[in-house]
Amino acid sequence: MKKAGIIMIVGALLLLGLFKFPLWNIMLGAPQYPEPLGMNIYIHGIEGVEEFDLQNIDGLNHYIGMKTIPKAEDMWEFSVFPIVIVFMVVLGTVIGLLGYFQKLNYKYFLGWFLLMSVLGILGIYDFNNWLIDYGSNLDPNAIIKVTNPDGSPMSYKPPLIGYQKLLNFDVDSWPHLGGYLMFIGMTLTLVAFWAGRKASLKPTTQ
Repeated sequence: MKKAGIIMIVGALLLLGLFKFPLWNIMLGAPQYPEPLGMNIYIHGIEGVEEFDLQNIDGLNHYIGMKTIPKAEDMWEFSVFPIVIVFMVVLGTVIGLLGYFQKLNYKYFLGWFLLMSVLGILGIYDFNNWLIDYGSNLDPNAIIKVTNPDGSPMSYKPPLIGYQKLLNFDVDSWPHLGGYLMFIGMTLTLVAFWAGRKASLKPTTQ
């Protein structure tokens, strides 16, 4: 169980990368922008990839009636998400230490993974809802109004993940380094579970 406990601790600690690196990235490219505009989404706020990217994106969005990109204080998520991540890091580290000293069952490693998975799914669901509101809740008095072939207002919702064409913009939305570190960390906790299970099946004490 010692090896499994160490792997569990490392996996949980990798989540701390979310405080340094972006969780997600959205890039917008168009012929009039040789250098694409982009935003990096952290668990504590949104920043432009380059200095004036957010300002330029807001300027473009104004013409089609989209709201400005929210500041950290405008969304409760940016206050809650850091607390959740710290809690999961501490919980995972404690579980790993107790597993290392054989004070609890290896199944707690899987319990942490399942809890983190549920929180992750809820976070993705919330993020997608924000994208829907951001791209669909438009100012009716906007300068430019574009409709679908059936006459309904066009939605400018960026893709949750992947590529999408929005008017003359090529939009890419993908996880960033923080998101990959979280994925690796969660995967390691599954490895810890299997390592702990394997150790528990051996006839000798680990």
